[in-house]
Amino acid sequence: IDQVSAGRFLFGVGNGWNQDEMENHGTAYATRHKRARENIEAMKAIWTQSKAEYHGEFVNFGPMMAWPKPVQKPHPPILVGGAFPYSARRAVRYGDGWMPQVTEKSPTPLVELIPMFRQMCAEADRDPDKMDISIGGQQPDADLMKRYRDAGVSRVSASLPSEKADTILPILDKWVTVMRALGG
Repeated sequence: IDQVSAGRFLFGVGNGWNQDEMENHGTAYATRHKRARENIEAMKAIWTQSKAEYHGEFVNFGPMMAWPKPVQKPHPPILVGGAFPYSARRAVRYGDGWMPQVTEKSPTPLVELIPMFRQMCAEADRDPDKMDISIGGQQPDADLMKRYRDAGVSRVSASLPSEKADTILPILDKWVTVMRALGG
């Protein structure tokens, strides 16, 4: 995908919450986080090494070669998603950024979580300014988007319902208004 997009690919990963679904696909719910970490570490090896190998508990392969390599170096950004603080810890450990789960029912507003995430990065000797923050599923609210921008959010994506144009186009028009208010 990184090749086809000319280096614009962002790799967002979440470790999941639906136990039945995971187990139906062959993943033990209790070990999903370790499995996800190993999968990402193995992908990084494949993306960055001419003869990659990886030996973990869940992912295990000897020397192999795979091409083409990603356009982005060392590899496409890996954004780790989920609820705070768990996904933030995983993002700091093996990601290039964080996709916090942001809902109206979140107990702490995102703008208050971002400084905590940046502190976690600093404590782990990761440069907080190099950790991307991306959020999705937001409503077209210019004031909220300004607060996110000022807090260091790199990108916000909209969620659109699976509806026809007469429902979707007015929502997109609202987003255009928000983008213009933000200078985009």
